[in-house]
Amino acid sequence: MKLHDLAPNPGSKKNRKRVGRGISAGQGKTAGRGTKGQGARSGEGGKIYRQGGNLPFYRRLPFMRGQGFTPLNRVEYNEVNLDQLTESFKADAEVNPETLASARLLRDPRNPVVILGRGDVNVALKVRAHRITAGAKAKIEKAGGSVELIG
Repeated sequence: MKLHDLAPNPGSKKNRKRVGRGISAGQGKTAGRGTKGQGARSGEGGKIYRQGGNLPFYRRLPFMRGQGFTPLNRVEYNEVNLDQLTESFKADAEVNPETLASARLLRDPRNPVVILGRGDVNVALKVRAHRITAGAKAKIEKAGGSVELIG
């Protein structure tokens, strides 16, 4: 086999239709666009809000217009409340992202953890989290526990 023997498979290549090149070519005069109307004009299609009397597409969508955008670098936290900790952990237990994940308290273990202050703590816990609210920190330390932030 030589370079000049190479050829595409039969039927895999098709010449493009050259419209508007005279009546003998089969696509002359109106060039397959029909006669008159929006479809016959250049730049056909119009805007997304012109739909011939139908409710426009952008108005059919739910009402989320004018509320800004979702920032690309937003950090989503796993939120854990104090009442969840008291249900799942005994006294002097180590509370960190790994133990919270094994207790199935995290929505997505890849995300950082924030401890929120709902509920009360009645046992001393060693808490290590990425973020903690001031109220939650005060309640943990009042119960004899300790709080450490993960970098």
